[in-house]
Amino acid sequence: MKLKILVLATALIAGLSARYFFEQNATDEHVASSNVNMGLLQSGQETINLFDNADERVRVVYFGYTHCPDVCPTSLAILSAALKSLPDETLDKVRPVFVTLDPKRDDGDAAQEYAGYFHPRIEGSSGSQDAIDALAKKYGVLYQITELEDSAMEYAVDHSSYFYFLAPNGNLLEKVPHTLNPNMVSDAISRLTTKMQTQ
Repeated sequence: MKLKILVLATALIAGLSARYFFEQNATDEHVASSNVNMGLLQSGQETINLFDNADERVRVVYFGYTHCPDVCPTSLAILSAALKSLPDETLDKVRPVFVTLDPKRDDGDAAQEYAGYFHPRIEGSSGSQDAIDALAKKYGVLYQITELEDSAMEYAVDHSSYFYFLAPNGNLLEKVPHTLNPNMVSDAISRLTTKMQTQ
């Protein structure tokens, strides 16, 4: 009787261990896959990879949406002013990207057209809701949908406002909060592009 209980207990432990190992591996593979997929975005008709290690430019990423009434246009105008103040040599080392938090209304074409209004070098991008959510979570972007009664817009996307400076592999180098001073953005670009070049 004791032997039978011992055999059953051993089998149970082995089964649970195998299940845990399988689930952990499946989760790890899912996370790895998600990390790859979240960087694939649509900009116009082109698929871009935000985390392309072959592209050594420092990313300046801003999260917003094209129907934003004030914060996004202001921030993208500040980014544009910062870019215009930089020499071509520095501009060639930076990749400005606008990522929509509203993929339901903003496809790749809408996002690219919107970003292009501010500066030709800013890539407007969209993606699946899962990819956008994963990117936002990765960098701590806070946002929520707010229903708008009696409005043709139907809803707004309330969101935090930062410029995220990323290495090619997606690591966060620095973030600059919402500002009306383009020098804060241009100074960060100059400093980080120089730093990346010397590494």
